[in-house]
Amino acid sequence: MQLGQPFTLFLIYLLFNVIVFCVYWWDKQAAIEGEWRVSENTLLTLAFLGGSLGAVSAQRLLRHKTRKEPFRSILMTIVGLHVVIAAFWLFAPAGTLARLLTLME
Repeated sequence: MQLGQPFTLFLIYLLFNVIVFCVYWWDKQAAIEGEWRVSENTLLTLAFLGGSLGAVSAQRLLRHKTRKEPFRSILMTIVGLHVVIAAFWLFAPAGTLARLLTLME
């Protein structure tokens, strides 16, 4: 199995999102126990780097940072960005992404 294959990339994506979920869980436990916390900046960065599915899942299932603003709004903006990128990647005509990357060079 090569790294460039879609299935391999999907597995890496899922693994990263499980890790992000665990980091959110760890932060939730630290909040409950009054221990050292993971910074909001780190949590949002992990979501931005591709872990938005894990972040939103943890937020909903663990009820973690559900009322905290602007954290909630920033996370939803990241999710929206990821949806737009995924839609473009899935539905763009063949070669569009390659042409776009060539223009950015």
